[in-house]
Amino acid sequence: MQTIAVNADTYSDYLKDGKDFIDDAALTAALSAPAPSAARVREILARSLEVSEALPPEDTAALLAVEDPALLEEIYQAARDVKRKVYDNRVITFAPLYASNYCVNNCQYCGFRTGNSGAVRRKLSMDEIRAEAEALAGRIGHKRLIFVTGEHPSTGAAYIAEAMKTIYAVKVPTRRSFGQIRRVNVNAAPMTVPDLKLLKEAGVGTYQVFQETYDRELYARLHPGNTPKGDYRWRLYVMHRAFAAGIDDVALGALFGLNPDWKFEVLGLVAHARELEARFGIGPHTISFPRLESADGTSLPADSLENVSDADFKKLVAVLRLSVPYAGMIVTARERPETIREVIGMCTQRDASTRIGIGAYSERAGAQEAEKQQFILGDTRSLDEVIGELADLGHITSFCTSGYRCGRTGDHIMKLLKAGKEGRFCKLNAVLTFREWLDDFASDKTKAKGEALIKKEIAEIRARSAHFPPETVKVLEAYYSRIEGGERDLCF
Repeated sequence: MQTIAVNADTYSDYLKDGKDFIDDAALTAALSAPAPSAARVREILARSLEVSEALPPEDTAALLAVEDPALLEEIYQAARDVKRKVYDNRVITFAPLYASNYCVNNCQYCGFRTGNSGAVRRKLSMDEIRAEAEALAGRIGHKRLIFVTGEHPSTGAAYIAEAMKTIYAVKVPTRRSFGQIRRVNVNAAPMTVPDLKLLKEAGVGTYQVFQETYDRELYARLHPGNTPKGDYRWRLYVMHRAFAAGIDDVALGALFGLNPDWKFEVLGLVAHARELEARFGIGPHTISFPRLESADGTSLPADSLENVSDADFKKLVAVLRLSVPYAGMIVTARERPETIREVIGMCTQRDASTRIGIGAYSERAGAQEAEKQQFILGDTRSLDEVIGELADLGHITSFCTSGYRCGRTGDHIMKLLKAGKEGRFCKLNAVLTFREWLDDFASDKTKAKGEALIKKEIAEIRARSAHFPPETVKVLEAYYSRIEGGERDLCF
C-alpha cells in the first residue's frame, strides 16, 4: 500500500497558535445556543441577501435551529431569492467522468476502498478517455464534466493532466454543428503544490476535494491512519495549496450522513469558506452536499443512511445557500428526482445522464455493474429529460463556460457575484448556449419547451433595460442568429 510522507510545513504557516481554523469547541457551542427569535432570523436573512461574505458560524447555527414551519418557509424563500439574485434562474448541468477505481485508501463508506476485494479494478487509457468524452460531448451534449479518480500512484497529477488535454482536444459532429467539452473540473486526491501546478497548466476548471467530515474523531475512525487519506490536516489545507499553485476556483464538500450530527458539517463548510475568504480573499467557487448512499463492499452500519432525512436535507441546502451566498451550490444525482425538485431553486448546478461505472458512457453494455460503481445513484434520467423538467419549473439550462475563459475567475468573479452582476452574464450566455443544445441534441418535446422558455427569457432581457441596454440586446440578437446558423461558442 502506498503511504504519503506529509510534511507539517505544508500547513504549519496556516495554523494559529498551532490550531486549525476548524474550532470544534466553538462550533459545538454555536450549535448549543438557544433557538433564535424570529426577529433575529429575519435580520440574518436580510444580511444574507446583501451577498457580501459568508455568515459567521453563530448565524448559521441560528438558522439551523429554526423548527417553526412558517419561519422555515421564510428561510426557504430567502434561499431561493439569494440564488435568483446572484445567478438568476439558470441551472448548469454537467456529468462526472469516472476514469479509475484504483485506490490506496480504505474509507469505510466507499466502494473504491482497497479493502473491497469484490471490486473489479480498472483504469481508462487515453483512448478510452477520449471515447468517454466523445460520448458525452457528441451523443449527450454536455459541455462540462468533472474528472474523477481514486487515489493511486497510477492516477496522479500527470495522468489527470494528460487526460484533461485529451478531453479538451475532442470535437465531435452533432446534428447542426459540433460538440466539445469546454471545461474540465477535477475531483481527485489532495496534492502537493507542484502537482497542482500541473493541473493548472493543463487547464483545470475547478479543483474539488471533499473533506468528507470535519469531525476529527469521526474522520480518524473512517480513514485508517496508514493511508494517505488518514491525515486530516493534509486534506483540510489542500485548498490553501491550490491557491498557492495558482488555481483560481476551488470547491468544497462534505459527505452528509457520515456524521449523525449533520449540523456540525454545515458549520464546518461555512468555517472553511470563511477561512479561504480571510486568507485569500476568495471563497469556494462551489459547495457540494451529497448524502451517503449504499455502496458495494462498505462496512458502515445500515442506519447511517438514515442520518439525514429529506427534511434535514432541504434545510441544510437552504442554510448553506444563505450562509455562503456567492457560492455555486451543487445537488447531485445521488438524490431522487423528487428531492432534487425540492431544492433546485436554491441550487446552481446538477449532474444529469450520470453514469459512474468506469467507461460507462462509451460502453453501452456491461459498464454499470455494481462492482464498478462508487455508490448507487438516485436519479438516472437522461439529460434531455432533466432539461425538459427544468424548463417546466422555469429554470433555463446553461452550458456556459465563457466566464472562465474571459477571466471571470478567482477574485474577479467573487467581486461580480457579490455585486450581483455575474447573473447578468449568466442570463445572456444561458440563452445562447441553451439554443446551441436545443438545436444539436434536444428531442422535439424538449425543444418546444426550451424555445418557449427562451422566448420568455429574451422578453425579460429586453424589459430590464437598466441591466441590459439596447446595445447589449442588439449583440445578443446577432449572436443568437449566428448560433441558429450553426456557429458555436459565442458568448458575453
